[in-house]
Amino acid sequence: MTQSGVSQHISKLERQLGVKLLIREGKQFSVSESGAKLYREAQSILQGLENLQQSVATDSPFEGEVRVMSPGSIGLNLYPQLLSLQQQHPSLVIDYRFAPNKSVEQSIAESNSDIGLMTRKPIVPDVQSEKIASERLLLVTPANMMKPTYEDLMVLGFIDHPDGSHHADLLMSANFIEFQHSDLFPKKGFSNQISLILEPVSKGLGFTVLPAHAVEAFRYPELIRTHVLDNSVSETLYLCTRRNRVFPKRIETIKSMIKAHIANPEESGSK
Repeated sequence: MTQSGVSQHISKLERQLGVKLLIREGKQFSVSESGAKLYREAQSILQGLENLQQSVATDSPFEGEVRVMSPGSIGLNLYPQLLSLQQQHPSLVIDYRFAPNKSVEQSIAESNSDIGLMTRKPIVPDVQSEKIASERLLLVTPANMMKPTYEDLMVLGFIDHPDGSHHADLLMSANFIEFQHSDLFPKKGFSNQISLILEPVSKGLGFTVLPAHAVEAFRYPELIRTHVLDNSVSETLYLCTRRNRVFPKRIETIKSMIKAHIANPEESGSK
């Protein structure tokens, strides 16, 4: 820019700001107090813009928050693995919430969660899914019940939970010809805390049906008994995300880790 161009630009700034930026003395000039202040503030703004550009361009696979939501049985198995990853990369922040399928689907659709895990295929158009694994459903009774008949289960009664009816209908209908609906079992209790559902079972108060991961996580395995039925039944696990969303690297990292761990839990856990 020429000297006359610089002078015109400064004069324009002075008119816009309503202050003198230069003190003119003939052909010489010095910077006024307002001019010095403008220079300092402009330097700060320019540096901030440079930092902003670098920040926006930076996309670390192990830095920032990742919001995950799933039913409790999956979370009992998965959450400790994500915490281990966070220990290795402290700049990674894991926000993990337990919720039933419907709430997971809604949270993903509303962009309140980044990754969701569901045991049914989503029906909301804004949520996309991919099948990543299957999880066995298990019949669980008190430890003293060796090989229960349908009549034994009717006498014992059912310990319900948020997915109890769904799980029982799937497993029992495949293995007991007498079975019609889980609502016909005498209800002996209910818990919506995944870690507590087996507590009444361990005390002899009833039986329940749960995914394998929830059973494996119970702290008193000697007080319960899982039964291998003739017809095994599994739930499909779906990894769900918001459709048409571009994900930062940290979310892709967690997606890959989840798929690897759930598909090969022993191998993933040994790393």
